[in-house]
Amino acid sequence: MSITNDVLTIAGNIGNDPISNETRAGKAVINFRVATSSGYFDQRTGAWVDGVTNWYAVSAFGNLAEHARASLHRGDPVIVVGRLRQKEWEANGRKGIDIEITADAIGHDLRRGTSAFVRRQRSDQAAAAAPSESPRADEPSAADQAAWAGAGLTPVGERAFSSDAEGAQEESAMTLA
Repeated sequence: MSITNDVLTIAGNIGNDPISNETRAGKAVINFRVATSSGYFDQRTGAWVDGVTNWYAVSAFGNLAEHARASLHRGDPVIVVGRLRQKEWEANGRKGIDIEITADAIGHDLRRGTSAFVRRQRSDQAAAAAPSESPRADEPSAADQAAWAGAGLTPVGERAFSSDAEGAQEESAMTLA
């Protein structure tokens, strides 16, 4: 019996190596557990204090599952947005509640480290079926591309950031060759 079906966001660490599989219909699925903790740093004692740890079972399907399989590992700090389900269970004289999240979005928690994003290229079949589009606002102009090429930069389909002496960041759609 499902008790709730709410959308929520959690931030925590992946507790196991994600398990990839397929549904009976051949759709990709990935499952892993995420631990969230309410620990805090006690300035008086100068030590971390452990709080309550909650565990969530997370499932993702389709492209999200394929991208998660290529990106996520045990111990990674993640942020998960998804639909919550609490399921009561009873087995061998014991009762409990499983808390499950069907993920709508998953990403690394960038408060805890860096991550490199690589945009997945659309297949030729999907590109041929899609209507022609005008250039996106976040894509570099031909003039920008020519200037970057003169500076030794080459397009690779991913975003790169460079920092100046004051720490300001400038985004480009190119990386060093």
